[in-house]
Amino acid sequence: MLFLAPDLQEEHLSNIFKHDWHNYIVEFVGRDLPRIAIILLIAFVLQRIVDLFVKKLRKGADKQVGNSQRAAQLRTMAAIVRATAYSLIGFFTFLYVLHTMGVNLTPLLASAGVVGIGIGLGAQSIFKDMLNGIFILVEDQYNVGEVVKIAGLQGTVEDLTLRLTRVRDGDGTLYIIPNSQIATVSNLSRDFSIASLPVSVDASANPDRVMALLRKVAADVRSDSAFKQVIIADPDILGVDKINGREVIYPVNLRVRANQRDPVLRELRRRIILAFEKDGIPLGVSSNMLIMQQKSDPTAPPAAPTVGA
Repeated sequence: MLFLAPDLQEEHLSNIFKHDWHNYIVEFVGRDLPRIAIILLIAFVLQRIVDLFVKKLRKGADKQVGNSQRAAQLRTMAAIVRATAYSLIGFFTFLYVLHTMGVNLTPLLASAGVVGIGIGLGAQSIFKDMLNGIFILVEDQYNVGEVVKIAGLQGTVEDLTLRLTRVRDGDGTLYIIPNSQIATVSNLSRDFSIASLPVSVDASANPDRVMALLRKVAADVRSDSAFKQVIIADPDILGVDKINGREVIYPVNLRVRANQRDPVLRELRRRIILAFEKDGIPLGVSSNMLIMQQKSDPTAPPAAPTVGA
């Protein structure tokens, strides 16, 4: 065995360290650095693609003139996509750089896998809520202020987030519905609504006369300055729809703007009652509500009282 003096040993170790460090730098520059550069270039390209998609969403939001809620949803969606995509790109880029530099990722990935399984089992319903919420926003299934029927509940949408939807029905009850429970959406106020009024008329009235009067009343309502911008199509008088004993049903349909049915129907009912009373057209009575009445004869003797046994 060869023994060296302490000062010679220190010099020998220093030479070995310098030689190894020089070899490592040469190997890193010649082999690892190009790989890292390629990884960073791919990450940059993916980032630019995400930026283009986010910019498209924001331009779509700017085009939503008069629909501030939809514009806000698109901007929220753009921010979520950007943050999520940036996080994923950064995470995978970091892992590939570590792997290129020779760092053992097995313990790190194993730990991350265990933690991910635990989080996934405990919060899978939350992820499902958020995923369904993303599709609701992207596909524009409904917005705040619209009347919808979801999860068997009907009402006006008061709030919409990635995780849940808040719906308030006609009597004021507020329903909080997780988005994962929404399988079918019935949007009752998208684009337009149909104000439908079935008018019950007695069978003694002439059908042609009744339909002409209904058509005139509906046309007067549409030409009214209060409803001229609400009713968007000519009234549709469908004719005799149903005969139930002495009751005849004449449906009247008006296409109106979304969520504008009730004011139109109230005014239409009021004018029909006044018009029918003026023209002497009797309203119909349902067969199960008929009450047979007999006029008493003033010359007839009063009925004898019945005495119990």
